[in-house]
Amino acid sequence: MPTRSTVRKACPRRGNNGSVSNSSASVPLPAADRPDAARALRDALIEAEFTADGLLELLGAPAYAALARSETVPALRATRGDSPLETLVRLFLLQQPVARERLAGVLDVDLGVASGWLRDVNGASGASGAAGAAGVAGVAGAEVAATVDVRPYGGPDGEDWFIVSDLGCAVGGAGGIGSRDEGVVLGVGGASTTLAGITVRTPVDSALDIGTGSGIQALHAARHATHVTATDLNSRALHITGLTLALSGVQAADLREGSLYEPVGEGGDARYDLIVSNPPFVISPGARLTYRDGGMSGDDLCRSIVQGAGQHLNEGGFAQFLANWEHVEGEEWTERLRSWVPRGCDAWIVQREVQDITQYAELWLRDAGDHRTDPAEYAARYDAWLDEFEARKVKAVGFGWITLRKTASDEPSITVEEWPHPVEQPLGDTVRAHFERVDWLRTHDDAALLQSSFTLAGEVVQEQVGLPGAEDPEHVVLRQGRGMRRATKVDTVGAGFAGVCDGTLSAGTILDAIAQLMGEEPVLLRDQTPAQIRTLVEQGFLEPVRRA
Repeated sequence: MPTRSTVRKACPRRGNNGSVSNSSASVPLPAADRPDAARALRDALIEAEFTADGLLELLGAPAYAALARSETVPALRATRGDSPLETLVRLFLLQQPVARERLAGVLDVDLGVASGWLRDVNGASGASGAAGAAGVAGVAGAEVAATVDVRPYGGPDGEDWFIVSDLGCAVGGAGGIGSRDEGVVLGVGGASTTLAGITVRTPVDSALDIGTGSGIQALHAARHATHVTATDLNSRALHITGLTLALSGVQAADLREGSLYEPVGEGGDARYDLIVSNPPFVISPGARLTYRDGGMSGDDLCRSIVQGAGQHLNEGGFAQFLANWEHVEGEEWTERLRSWVPRGCDAWIVQREVQDITQYAELWLRDAGDHRTDPAEYAARYDAWLDEFEARKVKAVGFGWITLRKTASDEPSITVEEWPHPVEQPLGDTVRAHFERVDWLRTHDDAALLQSSFTLAGEVVQEQVGLPGAEDPEHVVLRQGRGMRRATKVDTVGAGFAGVCDGTLSAGTILDAIAQLMGEEPVLLRDQTPAQIRTLVEQGFLEPVRRA
């Protein structure tokens, strides 16, 4: 689900009793105001093994997985002891008050309260300042509670990171979010991790995260970008992004408030080597839930953010987005998306899923918790979704990934495809390699291709399909074991060619040998086969040998 705001955004914030709390409730002071508190809290969390690995060991796989579904009962049962780690899990993940005395053995409680990460409960309402905190500390049974959700998040190289979000907003529950609360900030969901996984991670000077939310994309970018800019329409999200970065021990980002590209200049004055966004892409009637509904008609928000990227990218820079798009009657969805690609950019667009309009409406009605409301109210809202789609002649909605790369080529490459099958994350290297192959193919005509050498990509296997006992298979399939895990049909020439590609012989020499074995004219194979070789290169089954 989308978890970041570009135009507008909101999400639920629930207390322990399930009620929705006010979004104006306190959050910790800005990280820049109390860096000592963020460092001290980080040290305490790591010392207590409040990390992704530590949680898995404590809770066990079933309870750990249940937390990702917002199911807390298994974790509550697993944290009935009084160890430092159990105390922190109950405090920050399960949002249960814990005894002040018990927590004092784990971290500096007074510093936590003073800096806003913690708040006193049980009679603390009349206390203020250091004297008030000291008074509460002396009360028998005094407890403290967290003001935000702090969730361990393992970085790609084993880094101990922490994602900060509003209480009850770490992930969506099975019952739907069901809140109209403005200004609160979601944590990490499946969409967030998907975008992080497909992003190209080469070292760059500058990166832009549009609609940063809790800061997960900015956090990843901080590993390989010298300068990170994070924007959001929601000032609360920018505040929490700063806390996420500080608590994770990475460099601070340039935090800017505003919509879409407005905070960095609509005219393209600011340019970046990497732009990422997981925007509020849900296509809905109106902007009732602004953390997910973009507030523009149809898929206009996604189109706007894609089209605007071209003027903000440096040469060779990447822009990567998650998006929804409409399938409109009488229009090819592939052509719709081609029209989004800005001038001067190569593009690779992958449709991962398609839902008819009834499935799509039901998904997001459940996300909002509308299925738990009065049946008549639910039906009216369902009708409103279908009315909106009918008015625009929308028959289905697609979801997927859009990657742009700024190019100086006179003929940009635009690939739009559907691939709903399982893939192997992270895919950043796969995305980068796709565009490197595009460059190679663009500069090699058929004559140059036949003079080139190739190697078979790693973990590619051949499958033959046909009736048992048949002399020849009906068709041959090459299948990748890594990355996109593609499968493609080839003829006997293509299969034989791929099987002997080890980088030592040119394509023309291999085809001449195959022609001799098959009793074919070499000129015929040289004329017919380059198109098949190009497909195998484009899809990553064959890698060109690049000569020094």
